[in-house]
Amino acid sequence: MAKSRVLVPMLLLTTFSGAAAWVAAQEESGPDVTVFKVTVNMVQLDVAVTDKKGNYVTRLTPWDFAVYEDGIPQKIATFGEENEAPRRLEDYKPGESKPALAASSNPKHGHRNKDGGFEEATPGEVASLVAGANVFILFDTSNYMYRGFVYAQDAIEEFVRSLQDPARVAFYSYSRNFTRAALLTPERPDVIRAIRATVAGDDAALYNSLLMTLRDAARLSGRKVVVVFSNGPDNASAVGPEDIREMAQTEGIPIYMISTQEARLDPVSTAVFERVSATTGGKVYFAKNWKEQQDAFASIRDDLAHLYSISYYPVPNPNRGWRSITVKMLGQDMKGYHVRTRSGYRPKAVRLTEQVKATS
Repeated sequence: MAKSRVLVPMLLLTTFSGAAAWVAAQEESGPDVTVFKVTVNMVQLDVAVTDKKGNYVTRLTPWDFAVYEDGIPQKIATFGEENEAPRRLEDYKPGESKPALAASSNPKHGHRNKDGGFEEATPGEVASLVAGANVFILFDTSNYMYRGFVYAQDAIEEFVRSLQDPARVAFYSYSRNFTRAALLTPERPDVIRAIRATVAGDDAALYNSLLMTLRDAARLSGRKVVVVFSNGPDNASAVGPEDIREMAQTEGIPIYMISTQEARLDPVSTAVFERVSATTGGKVYFAKNWKEQQDAFASIRDDLAHLYSISYYPVPNPNRGWRSITVKMLGQDMKGYHVRTRSGYRPKAVRLTEQVKATS
């Protein structure tokens, strides 16, 4: 008797910037089964929404957002509110939640009550605000850091202590060489010991080190961000800032940059820091003193707590090069809101593979 072959489609979904890959297959009986695997790229966005006063807008739903790629409307596949795990769109009910405002860049965390007043958050609520992301910290230990080195260490340590579970933290340092001082871990004492062990000296290879940090982060699923403390220009790298910017955008990794006011005196560094952070969905801060460094880290922590997670599978698009991303708010009452996310990405090749499995 001749053997029959049953074709079973298997869809393997991979993602940019962290959503977990999953496999769905339909099993059928038969002597042989031919499995076709199609790799489809899911695009994931971390999106911050603020009002005219800079307050974060919370409790939005998927129906408040419109996503465009190269001007083409996209269908949202999953949506996550702040630090909640993303859910499939069919798991949401229209009108499930309503917009509310949360305090921004303020030492006191809290929320707006139904009467519009501000209510300070409880300790438990504050802890929930700062959970969720894999945070990669890259610290400048070059000779640009001789002034205020200990204050920078203090600010980074305070930031690490403030990040609550399940966030994991990695601490890297750089001068001419790049050092993985503490690999990604939930253990804060390990990271703090690595921070305190750093010493300043030598030239600065910022972009080389950022490339290595992004490569480490890109291997992970889930949300991840890179936080850079850099006090000056790059004078020792083999790669350029545009290579770094494009990689971070394509992988969906926001870059937050903190520097001192002295670094702002260099117009090239200022322009690069601003462009890299803005186009990846992060922020840049130029701190005049230790207090402003602390405030910058607090602002980043606050930002991580209020990001929406939106993903979609791109509709057919002949453009195989750089694709622009635009996220807009829907509704007349949301026209004044500001949306921040990465500005685009370069798609990875879609792959089709065949595998034959023998069955009894």
